[in-house]
Amino acid sequence: MSQTYQLITALAVDPVPWARAQMAFTLMCHIILVPLGVSWALMTLVANYRAIRHDNPHALLLAQRWSKYMAVTFAVGAVTGTVLSFEFGLLWPRFMGRWGAAFGVPFAFEGIFFFVEAIFVAIYIFGWRRLKPWTHFWTGVPIVLAGIFGTMSVVAANAWMNAPAGFTLNAQGDVVSVNPIGVIFNKSMPLQAAHMLVAAYLVGGFLVASVYAAAMLRGRRDHYHRLAFTIAFTVAAIATPVQLAVGDTIARWVYQNQPTKFAAIELVPTTSSDVPETLLGRVGPNWTVKGGLPIPGLASWLSDPSTGKATVVQGLKAFPVDNQPTIAEVNIVHLMWDVMIGLGTLLFLLALWYGIGWVVRRRLPSNRLFLLAATAAGPLAVIAMEAGWIVTEVGRQPWIVYNQMRVSAAVTGNHGVWISFIAIVILYAALGVTTILVLHRMSRRFRRAGGFVEHDTPYAPRPAPQSTPPAEPEQRVKVLDP
Repeated sequence: MSQTYQLITALAVDPVPWARAQMAFTLMCHIILVPLGVSWALMTLVANYRAIRHDNPHALLLAQRWSKYMAVTFAVGAVTGTVLSFEFGLLWPRFMGRWGAAFGVPFAFEGIFFFVEAIFVAIYIFGWRRLKPWTHFWTGVPIVLAGIFGTMSVVAANAWMNAPAGFTLNAQGDVVSVNPIGVIFNKSMPLQAAHMLVAAYLVGGFLVASVYAAAMLRGRRDHYHRLAFTIAFTVAAIATPVQLAVGDTIARWVYQNQPTKFAAIELVPTTSSDVPETLLGRVGPNWTVKGGLPIPGLASWLSDPSTGKATVVQGLKAFPVDNQPTIAEVNIVHLMWDVMIGLGTLLFLLALWYGIGWVVRRRLPSNRLFLLAATAAGPLAVIAMEAGWIVTEVGRQPWIVYNQMRVSAAVTGNHGVWISFIAIVILYAALGVTTILVLHRMSRRFRRAGGFVEHDTPYAPRPAPQSTPPAEPEQRVKVLDP
């Protein structure tokens, strides 16, 4: 027996929390790249359209640079997404063994859209000087569509875990037939997919805009930076109120279809009407609500405005003990819900500020306070999105497939799973640092060059020192304009 095996045996742990922690960690890392992969393609095409339609050299330069950034984030997202697909088999073998025939259907479609996206990303990147302007522009459209439908496919798989449908079980509980349409278009899919797609444009827009807001705070308020900020922030500002409406609708869906999750969200221990909306707060060992700011009757009213405060909300104690989430899980779900709603409200107010500025003054708000808020909006949007995913995943506990299979019945029996968790943390930390360094170096090279150079790559040799100052962006772009 080798020493390594002896060490693993000696440090054998309960695989459930380690498998959950590893899956949560990889998902939370990967999901940061999803909004960039989906929204950056659209923002790049907007800049590309403006460049061609209005003969705007700044917009053309912006589209060219963004296409490079988009390619890097797409490549990193492909790596982190591939790791996730392996983890389904390694961490949850019994789940895949029983439900793989149904759960795998949306991933099959996601694979098709991924290949389409990869092909057209390559065509778009290498087509800048090889295709006519409008031909090149249209090669970017499939990237946007593939990003949308690929995201919907992945979310359909997660939605199926919340509302399993489209399959038939035999007497032994095994899946004997699968209806792909029923699997994909399960009851949770339309709202959950809409919620994630709008979140992608909201988060991606705020993230990109926050970079240019920070640059504008440093004095770079030229047309190029204002245009980049305007495109990205406008996408986010349009998505924000839409997200509030979609989020409100999906909350009512959860009230009707996942009462345990809803009780955790609203911190409701006992079934009753006139349930308050408790801001912050927590439940103690005896399901007693402690702390927080209760707003009388608001949770009941929001659950069903037609019956208002008379709306009855099922409490956590109304469910069988085996089907109840733990107290820690309830407190996590409630806190993350408050974080998501609180940050979402702040982002909505910021988007409203931006919109009023355009309507009243017909120009971008550019005072220091607005730019500081816009700089913070990117990280805050990411936190709100992560909080939303925690509500979705932890709120489903103890089920991995709602009302069908528990997490404890799906997990691997490998007691050395902690080793893969540590390896994944190290790998993702290295990948994250490398990605940030590459993007930062690309940004520096673009600024130093003063314009777009087609063969410019993150690791290309630095250009030779020039005897004359670099040309202004508009001058260089005219030379490179396809």
